[in-house]
Amino acid sequence: MNAGYNFAYLDEGTKRMIRRALLKAVAVPGCQVPFGSREMPLAYGWGTGGIQVTAAVLGQGDVLKVIDQGSDDTTNAVNIRHFFRRTTGVSTTERTREATVIQTRHRIPEAPLTEHQVLVYQVPQPEPLYKLEPRRAEATRLHAYREYGLMHVKLYEDLTHWGRLDSSYDHPVLVHGRYVMSPSPIPSFDNPKMHRNPALQLFGAGREKRLYAVPPYTDVKSLDFEDHPFEVPMPEHACALCGSTTTWLDEVPTSDGVPLHTCSDTDHCREQREAAEGAPL
Repeated sequence: MNAGYNFAYLDEGTKRMIRRALLKAVAVPGCQVPFGSREMPLAYGWGTGGIQVTAAVLGQGDVLKVIDQGSDDTTNAVNIRHFFRRTTGVSTTERTREATVIQTRHRIPEAPLTEHQVLVYQVPQPEPLYKLEPRRAEATRLHAYREYGLMHVKLYEDLTHWGRLDSSYDHPVLVHGRYVMSPSPIPSFDNPKMHRNPALQLFGAGREKRLYAVPPYTDVKSLDFEDHPFEVPMPEHACALCGSTTTWLDEVPTSDGVPLHTCSDTDHCREQREAAEGAPL
């Protein structure tokens, strides 16, 4: 850990403020809680909300994993992991099963999470009604009255245009039967993993100064209609590296023009290859 930094960069007063906001968020699942977002040593849009939440919950005994779109090796993931290694000295890992705190951008790991893990999401836009009702005060009133007719009209328009619920990502969810929430955004493929997940799920939006949470084993339901239920989009290809047909895939362009499809979750893909080769997980 570098001298001259407070543990996890933020001062203790700021971390206490964020923890108080997180307690409110956990007490009212899916409800957005305002907090005093701080300037961070990186630009908005690079995960400042998730970084502040991680800084507030990270302890000296934790093991941190950072992923971006499922990968441990992107610029965003590598730099955030390096940032916390420098300012906390905590252990970091690329193994999902070894981590106690996982910060993620736009994916939920394929490996099942446990009660001993915390999943922290980076959130660009926390308000699920933003595209339908951009006025913050009016959107807050709609949440207070549980008035989500606008959202259902939008889903109905998708049905009339496409014949299906056409949200490939950021499909809104209903948390604990009360608040409609934006799932960060993650692919719709990941939405079912939020339902009754044993891990604590925390969401941080630094630019919008909002936090929200889904406590362990909380009901999370993707919005749909009785006669048009939400369906998980399944991949149309197998992973070119591990052969998996049940994971979310990235499409990688190649020089010969034929795209390569590989697992978005690089750690899970590695586990599958090691299992096939007989190596210990």
